Amino acid sequence: MIEIRDLSFRHPRQSKPFIEIPHWQLKQGEQVLIHGPSGCGKSTFLNLLSGMLTPQKGEICMLGQDITKLSSRQQDHFRAQHTAYIFQQFNLIPYLNAIENIELESQFSGNDKPTSNDSAGKMLERLNLPNPCWQQAVRELSIGQQQRVAIARALLKKPKLLLADEPSSALDAKNRDDFMTTLKSLLEECDCSLIMVSHDEALQAHFKNIQAFENIVQRGVE
Repeated sequence: MIEIRDLSFRHPRQSKPFIEIPHWQLKQGEQVLIHGPSGCGKSTFLNLLSGMLTPQKGEICMLGQDITKLSSRQQDHFRAQHTAYIFQQFNLIPYLNAIENIELESQFSGNDKPTSNDSAGKMLERLNLPNPCWQQAVRELSIGQQQRVAIARALLKKPKLLLADEPSSALDAKNRDDFMTTLKSLLEECDCSLIMVSHDEALQAHFKNIQAFENIVQRGVE
């Protein structure tokens, strides 16, 4: 699924690399939790994998394609076709309802087959979001309900890779565990790989593959 070789990345005003990764890989369908303290570079790592950041050196091969060699437009297309992202704050449009948020993602991704109300509704049903909630502005939904909308938006296009950045940080223990159970079940059905980064040690109970970020990078900034 992913193989990283000799990667080096630094921010524009830094003289030394912020992240250096000699080698790291992930198999198709594998789910990994990467943990580390805030500020160590976990989000930067996800942005490199998504193509939103480009390293100064090295290769990031995803599905056999070195994404560092792609133009910005090609990276946007590749990301839209193969990768989904669950952000820490969900990044939903607050005044749009659940269905509209999902449909908007389809439009932005350049999907040749726009998301229909029916397909979006079926995904929300699977995520146990009651029908009356679908037409509410998402700002009126609970945090747990908003998260289910974010999952539906991410997974409806059946990506090959899901990147999740501290997705449980706003949830209590019960909602966190419900979220993980639902998410992992859906990922296994579509053989989607997962890379989740978090400082929440309680998430480790849901993963077999657990890696410390400091063991992935050769040199990082904390």
